[in-house]
Amino acid sequence: MVKLLIFLVAFIGFGFVATAQPQQDTLKLADSTLYKITTSDKSEILGYIIKKDAREVLIKSLDDREFYIPQYSIKSIEKIDQTKVNARGEYVGEDKFATRYFLTTNGLPLKKGDNYIQWNLFGPDFQFGLGENFGVGIMTSWFGVPIIGTIKKSFQLNSNTHFALGGLVGTGSWGLPDWGGVLPFATISKGDRSKNIALSGGYGAVWQPVYHYGYLGNGYSKTEVGGRALMSVAGMVKVSPKLSLVFDSFIVFKGKSIEEQYIGQVWNDQTQTYEDQTFTAVIRKPGLGLFIPGIRWHQEEGKAIQFGFTGIITDGEFAPIPVPMVQWYRSF
Repeated sequence: MVKLLIFLVAFIGFGFVATAQPQQDTLKLADSTLYKITTSDKSEILGYIIKKDAREVLIKSLDDREFYIPQYSIKSIEKIDQTKVNARGEYVGEDKFATRYFLTTNGLPLKKGDNYIQWNLFGPDFQFGLGENFGVGIMTSWFGVPIIGTIKKSFQLNSNTHFALGGLVGTGSWGLPDWGGVLPFATISKGDRSKNIALSGGYGAVWQPVYHYGYLGNGYSKTEVGGRALMSVAGMVKVSPKLSLVFDSFIVFKGKSIEEQYIGQVWNDQTQTYEDQTFTAVIRKPGLGLFIPGIRWHQEEGKAIQFGFTGIITDGEFAPIPVPMVQWYRSF
């Protein structure tokens, strides 16, 4: 597990280096602020404004070219944070889906009105930004089993640190009506919507019917509740306008083993009858860890596809899952 955490640091660190700001010439300009000019044909130009009047804008691009842009063809002029320009001179900008990794979330709030669907191979996940710092969601499978509701409230601690409290509540719905679960969690993240890292923790409790057997063939059931502590380390960095690197993990801590006794009947050759015998069953609760590095390809505004490669650790053994995790993001 230590090696995997070292890999996480290297994975995210590579992205931070890739987005480093290149050195700029010390040419004195009328305006030293970096701008992104978007034209009516959706072209984007990064540079420094040398001169601007009612007819045209003279701009010096990052590759030291100077040219005029007619005012009538300019759709917008936006100030740009120079740290959002990568080593190739490309404006990276925000990741539209920066609040989400593969499975977990972070402290960043979903902006009001920034609703999206995350399509998974197993089913859809709907998320709604109801306020600047408050979001809710619902996820399920293609069969409607289970149905899980989510809620998250975010708090900004400083310019690049966010904290969030949230929870998941689920039911087995029509297929498993006696099953359910709840997962309250807290998460703290460092960074912004172009690169961030998050640490999360929570406690998941599940209630389910369990069958206990007395005499062979005769059983009874009762609802039992069990829970386990969970944590996650995750991060993402947008390295180009079209590509983000994403890492996620989901760690379930080892639970205490439980011994249960039950009475069964065994055949006695001497008496030629069935006799009662007490048996002891040990129910183990091993730890479990999922580790998912992957990439997110931004196809266009509000549209992305994500690929992940999952490894699982249980009882100290690591095994890769041969089927990749594929997710589609769509804003609505």
